Amino acid sequence: MNKSPINHYFHSLFDIKEEVVEKITETFNPFELRANEVVLHKDEVSTRTFFLEKGYVRSFILNEDNEEITTNIYVAPCFVNDFLSFFRQQPAKETYQTMTACSFWETSLENVQHNFHNIPEFREFSRLLFVLNYYSIHDRLIEMASQKASTRYSNLMKKHPDIFQHVPLKVIASYLGIKDSSLSRIRRDINKM
Repeated sequence: MNKSPINHYFHSLFDIKEEVVEKITETFNPFELRANEVVLHKDEVSTRTFFLEKGYVRSFILNEDNEEITTNIYVAPCFVNDFLSFFRQQPAKETYQTMTACSFWETSLENVQHNFHNIPEFREFSRLLFVLNYYSIHDRLIEMASQKASTRYSNLMKKHPDIFQHVPLKVIASYLGIKDSSLSRIRRDINKM
């Protein structure tokens, strides 16, 4: 049970001693899922939090026409969860589904609360993680409101070119807020340049 990927993630975001990280992650357990498996269902209350070590996960909702709308694409390494559901113990508003085979680490709300109340460095790490998640969501909101689809596509290509090798184009189009046909046109136009 090699916890170096999750331990490295803590170190990459926060200056923290190795023994503290080991104490935080001692309750994390590994598990794997195949592609297209659900990590968390809409309306389910999240009782565990997940660290994605390898793979790609998406969150999605159903719109009024019962079409899947991708709200986020998670690229390892990162934490994946409906944090409001997890911390407030309320039903999740999105479904979280693997896009590829994935390796995870999980721990319970009780373990997170214990760490939060007993390890000051974990409180600081948690604050930082919430700020980073807020920034990511806020940045995406501004992108969706202010940028053309072709700009959003180019930005995604720059940030995560690997997504296009592992995530279906239909999911990427939905994430970008466009139809499959529009994504095909954008890709064609960019390739002509």
